[in-house]
Amino acid sequence: MKSPFPFLLILLLAAISAFAADPPRQVFNLNREWKFQLGDHPGADAVTFNDSQWDLIGLPHSFSIPYFEAPQFYVGYGWYRKHFTIPAAWQGKRLFVEFDGAFQDAEVYVNGQRVGEHKGGYTGFSFDITGAAKPGDNVIAVRLNNLWNPRLAPRAGEHVFSGGIYRDVRLVVTDPLHVTWYGTFVTTPNLSAQAGTVDIKTEIRNDATAAKTYTLKTDILDPAGIAVTSFSTTQSIPPASIATVDQTSPTIPNPKLWHPDHPFMYRAVSTVLDGTRVADQFVTPFGFRWFKFTADQGFFLNGEHYYFKGANVHQDHAGWGDAVTQAGAHRDVQMVKDAGFTFIRGSHYPHSPAFVAACDEIGVLFWSENCLWGLGGRSPDGYWDASAYPINPADDADFEASVKQQLTEEIRIHRNHPSVIVWSMSNEPYFSAKEVLPQLRALLSNEVALAHQLDPTRPAAIGGAQRGDIDKLGDIAGYNGDGAKLFINPGIPSVVTEYSSVRAIRPGKYGPAWGDLTTGPGDRSQPYFWRYPWRSGESLWCAFDHGSVAGDEGRTGIIDYFRLPKRQWYWYRNEYMHIPPPAWPQPGTPAGLKLTADKTTLKSVNGTDDAQVIVTVVDAAGNHISNSPPVTLSVASGPGEFPTGPSITFDPGTDIPILDGEAAMEFRSYYAGTTVLRASSAGLPDATLTIVSQGEPTFVPGVTPPVKPRPYIRFVDKKGRTAVGRHDSVFGQNNPTSASSEAMGHPARAADDADDSTDWEPQDSDQNPWWQVDLERAVTMAGCSIDFPVAGDYRYKIETSADGINWTKVADRTQKPASGKSATDKFPKNTTAHLVRITFAGKPAALSEVEITGHLTAQ
Repeated sequence: MKSPFPFLLILLLAAISAFAADPPRQVFNLNREWKFQLGDHPGADAVTFNDSQWDLIGLPHSFSIPYFEAPQFYVGYGWYRKHFTIPAAWQGKRLFVEFDGAFQDAEVYVNGQRVGEHKGGYTGFSFDITGAAKPGDNVIAVRLNNLWNPRLAPRAGEHVFSGGIYRDVRLVVTDPLHVTWYGTFVTTPNLSAQAGTVDIKTEIRNDATAAKTYTLKTDILDPAGIAVTSFSTTQSIPPASIATVDQTSPTIPNPKLWHPDHPFMYRAVSTVLDGTRVADQFVTPFGFRWFKFTADQGFFLNGEHYYFKGANVHQDHAGWGDAVTQAGAHRDVQMVKDAGFTFIRGSHYPHSPAFVAACDEIGVLFWSENCLWGLGGRSPDGYWDASAYPINPADDADFEASVKQQLTEEIRIHRNHPSVIVWSMSNEPYFSAKEVLPQLRALLSNEVALAHQLDPTRPAAIGGAQRGDIDKLGDIAGYNGDGAKLFINPGIPSVVTEYSSVRAIRPGKYGPAWGDLTTGPGDRSQPYFWRYPWRSGESLWCAFDHGSVAGDEGRTGIIDYFRLPKRQWYWYRNEYMHIPPPAWPQPGTPAGLKLTADKTTLKSVNGTDDAQVIVTVVDAAGNHISNSPPVTLSVASGPGEFPTGPSITFDPGTDIPILDGEAAMEFRSYYAGTTVLRASSAGLPDATLTIVSQGEPTFVPGVTPPVKPRPYIRFVDKKGRTAVGRHDSVFGQNNPTSASSEAMGHPARAADDADDSTDWEPQDSDQNPWWQVDLERAVTMAGCSIDFPVAGDYRYKIETSADGINWTKVADRTQKPASGKSATDKFPKNTTAHLVRITFAGKPAALSEVEITGHLTAQ
């Protein structure tokens, strides 16, 4: 019932293929056969430029391929070039090149003519190339950079920011009279289980030199492809202009409602007629559903209360980095759903159209987030650990325009997806310099107003709203970490947008993620302590391991980077789906290898499909064992590649490990044919697997250019532009806190709120007072500075921990107290941890401000 490619392109081609031999709108995938070279190359936009020595690559592509979770990555320029042919029959047509995403500043040239520039790495864009194209051979060139830009969002974040054309590219051919790029907006007002209507606003553009009188005919097709209603509008449009047609359908009885349990999808087929001639046809998938968030009763879907349980998802995969295929995006959503989750927070930027379409088809609610983003710590400008909002007033206007531009594009691209229930403005943007917080709050409010204007049907949320007095600037507050206990009943709809964290290397321990589920003071002693009747839902941090400038912050998923589940994933699956975990592999005597894949047929060779290939160490009985010898996976014959080229080696203790007797890698092919994959390990018989790739062109042995090896070398930035070890920063402010107790009006968070006028104090009855901060990432600490609310003799010790269980004392003033209103303690060299705890030896015990100095820790 569910296709692995439920995306707009496939639907469009399917809908128009039966209509005419020469469809009015033609869409061509441009992912194959690009030439690529790192660096800036003057003149590379020219048709005659010699790119013969450049690498031959396919899209999706990243500057960093092959990439394996390293905190450092190449920052600079890269160029892409591709030849494509335009037939003479397209004379009089309009030609567009559409990108689903390029990180992050793209200048596009066709035949040496600059056709446009797009700034912003997470949203798609379209350029009209009609004036630059010509019949015959054409050259498209893209000059791309991923330079940190103080005026471009995001300025900070805990992910990685590799450059590349890392999503799909298409050539679209239309009539001068056509539907614009993502030019439909489908809503379903006045909806009930018994009846519904469709309202569709359609942008029509007339690029002809004369006015046109046209008819827009819209057909609504049900999930089986049967037309349930049709309606049309006739009107005129001047030349070189855009008209918006607002249509409302007749009543549709008993529509099949979209829901995670039954994600029924409909299609709106928009046919533009110039007289009796079909000028364009455009297909929009959508769903019937209604929902509301409430402050006192939580979330309702289709009139019924629905508490959603979900996980945060970053977009990168092992080896390929951010350059993920449509199939890879679909596989990610399915793995989240298979564990019983029904909600994904798109952390912390707009995700690809393929990913959101997969949420539609599989049935997962989606929180779509803009890339106004902060990273714990306080560092100067120059890298993605800077203030989330600019500290230089000269950068403000351009930065705010960037945030609003990407929000506008995000909403336009994703507004028809029934899975999308929220537009989120941010994630933890309060990690900004204190002096610019008023400007940040104003920007968030302006974002909310813009979202309401662009899409009145969905609420605007503030994601990561537990600090900075920003939680009530939107319609919904998303609280991360200790925000779940700090804002128990905030008076507005609320979601726990991040709870807990794994920080484990596969296989990990069977059980929930540590921290927020079962431990903590007061009411935190119960599992899921935040599940109050007024909460709308919750989202685990996080589903998948990912690359991160914050080092091991990326190893916080319940599924590892190679898309193999940790044991925590099985715990959640058992908790939510009641599926017992499998028997865990045990040590044994390796006797062979087993090679499997999630599929053995690739439906396309244009960079949209791939297969996850898994190699398993087995004993003589064929049982999976935990022994992990080095294993090499290679293309023995036929087409296809791994991120490292024709082979990849998994070796314990490296960035490409085999763990618990199993390893995995995604395989893709840009040529059709039969591929034999071979897994080999010293002293063990080989295992083979055959994968068939379908489509055009066909692989011809000895003729098709061979895939060159791409050896993996962990990137080291010799220019010092990395957050890791680049400079000492300040940590601890606005991070999650806890304490042994809290006196009335003196909460734990007051000790790291960047406000000397507030302080934490324990209750009078607390005989062993302590205060703790979670830095949320591995930090190599130099020391700690403390401000006390009043002068006194403070006796305390400071301890650090990586897991909350084992603690190491790094400073001790229990015998020689700190006198006065402040103290500074140096820590032993190479003190690295996530948690810092200050325990007082009696009274006085109080903290006004705590700051940790140090730098992010490399993996």
